[in-house]
This record gives sequence, structure tokens and C-alpha cells, in this order.
Amino acid sequence: MPTESHVPKKILIVDDSLTSVMWQQLVLKQEPYEIVVANDGQAGVEAAVASRPDLILMDMVMPRMNGLEALRAIRATRGLASVPVIMVTTRSEMKNIEAAFASGCTEYITKPIDRTELLGKVRAHLGAASAVA
Repeated sequence: MPTESHVPKKILIVDDSLTSVMWQQLVLKQEPYEIVVANDGQAGVEAAVASRPDLILMDMVMPRMNGLEALRAIRATRGLASVPVIMVTTRSEMKNIEAAFASGCTEYITKPIDRTELLGKVRAHLGAASAVA
């Protein structure tokens, strides 16, 4: 019977809010993903280069480098340009959503994070890690 590789998909969470990071980790624990965390945009770009994630969850408002700047840096990096990036932010205004997509995000989720929406979007880009949802 054909099987997928047993190497778990890697997700990079870039968010300066410990509460938000913990919630995302809790939701994603339902699948055997490997989670990497960075607490600001600059650290997120560095972690993306070092860890080569399969998907990135990016906050928009962070110190040192905001999510849009980090997203543009990731899109300009060889080997990372096609990695799906889901913006996860409190910014629900249309101008912010448009700026995120113009910067290269793949999906956009507003906080507070809906568990079903987050898992659905992650699974859509990575595939369900298990056959049972």
C-alpha cells in the first residue's frame, strides 16, 4: 500500500503574542506537524531561511519587522517564494487585507482565531496529516 513520507510537515508560526502562539500550537497539535516559532518578523525571516517550513503562519503587527515586511523578504528568498503564508492578524480592515495579498500572502485569517478555519486552511495547503479528520 503506498504511503506518504513519515516526515511531518513543518509549520513556522511568526507572532509576538505568546497567547496567540500557544493557541495556534494547541489547534495544530491535532495533526503531527513540526512547529517552529519566531517572535518577530526579523526572527521569522531568519527561522524561515534556517528551517525551510512547508507553511508559515504570520502575524501582521510585530516589533523589529512587521508581517508585511517579513512576508516580502520571504517571497524574495530563493526556495521560500512558493511557501504558503497565512496571515493571522487582528487587522480586519480591507486596506490591510489588500496589502497582505499584494505582499504575497496565500490566505488571511483574523483574530480571534477560529479553530476550524485555521485547521481547514492549513490542511488545504499541506494536506491532512492523517486520514481521519
